[in-house]
Amino acid sequence: MRYDGLDSMNAQTNNSHHRQAESPRQLAASIALRLRDNGYQAYFVGGCVRDLVRGTEAEEFAPKDYDIATDALPEQVQRLFPHSLAIGAQFGVVMVIEDGHRIEVATFRNDGLYTDGRRPDSVSYSADAREDVQRRDFTVNGLLMDPLSGEVLDYVEGQRDINRRLIRAIGEPARRFREDRLRMLRAVRFACTLNFEIDRETFAAIPPLAAQIASVSAERVRDELLRILTSGRARRGFELLDSTGLLPHIFPEIAAMQGVAQPPQFHPEGDVWTHTLLMLEMLPANCATTLALGVLLHDVGKPPTFRVAEDRIRFDQHVPVGARMTEDICQRLRLANDEQAQITALVANHLRWMDVPQMRPSTLKRFFRLYRFEEHLELHRLDCLSSHRDLVNYNWVRTHFAQMSAAEIHPERLLSGEDLVVLGHAPGPRFREILQAVEDAQLEGNLDSRDAALKFVREHYPT
Repeated sequence: MRYDGLDSMNAQTNNSHHRQAESPRQLAASIALRLRDNGYQAYFVGGCVRDLVRGTEAEEFAPKDYDIATDALPEQVQRLFPHSLAIGAQFGVVMVIEDGHRIEVATFRNDGLYTDGRRPDSVSYSADAREDVQRRDFTVNGLLMDPLSGEVLDYVEGQRDINRRLIRAIGEPARRFREDRLRMLRAVRFACTLNFEIDRETFAAIPPLAAQIASVSAERVRDELLRILTSGRARRGFELLDSTGLLPHIFPEIAAMQGVAQPPQFHPEGDVWTHTLLMLEMLPANCATTLALGVLLHDVGKPPTFRVAEDRIRFDQHVPVGARMTEDICQRLRLANDEQAQITALVANHLRWMDVPQMRPSTLKRFFRLYRFEEHLELHRLDCLSSHRDLVNYNWVRTHFAQMSAAEIHPERLLSGEDLVVLGHAPGPRFREILQAVEDAQLEGNLDSRDAALKFVREHYPT
């Protein structure tokens, strides 16, 4: 089948393929044309074709990245494109860099055995695009497209599966998953992000192999999980992780939430797992990854602290326990330090909202100083809507936060350690106590000048 909508791009490419490309799509087409001009085959391949087939005009479906498959060998690709990197030359992959864009160009190949569960032990290059497609993961990713005519080469019924909204492994599913164990998680991710179902045989192959996902690197697992969490369909993604048996091997702390009861007067929705799923369901597409992980982990401390005392369900110290668990999980996922700090802060502060109307002005302003406070606001809103639905404290905080200027929340300091030295105080632990007291009085509105602060110290902290 030929897909139109490429004509204007093709005309530009035919007339100016030796000029700088204006977009990744035009650049990819110009690379393919240069390969063809030199006697090689060249096609768009993989996710970009899938998304073009799904709908070229819909922005949500428009490809962001373009990959090319060719019968040119890696060294031949590099000779044609001096600005390129052999990022996986042993597997036939070259990255062409032009006009600030990166286009992956891969040589048709057959793969040998996968003894490490990730990469083939050996590859053999091929001149047949059909052979190359057979070693790929899912039918919807196994399509080739002529970049000039728009004709689609479909050797695996990928177009049918796109129309049926189905994720189906190419060939024998268990073999595909044993070759690269991450493909089990990718099946869930594609079903989630594309809003497709997983083919019955493909699905059935995952539970017996699910435990092997533990051997996949944390970075590769993390990247797939973050795509699920920020897809706008995070609840469905985690329900699929659960039903495929992957969840306890990826996130045992989340799997442990199932069946953990909560006080019905505060959580009429049910157990901790149900509450968390309801929050995930409300996460919008492309939300901050820190917010998404904060939502996922905010009650992670409840299962290990659950107890029943005097006919009441209690989770004593679940916040500090959860914060420590969150730190461990973030480190396990190899997240950046600033991300780890923010996610842990979201978990550590998610119960402070109960006390906000009674907070002193200084305490409230320090609360507002939390980094990316808007994420704390949103987590609390979702927490309320997924349980008792009482938004009184949320609305109170949102109103007061909006009314306060940055200068009110974080005013310039009235005194420094040097000022305390001049007043006769020796440097030491007491410095922090005194400066904290000065700042408290400032935030309470009782001090508004340096002179007033100096007088305050002389009166309350004589030398």
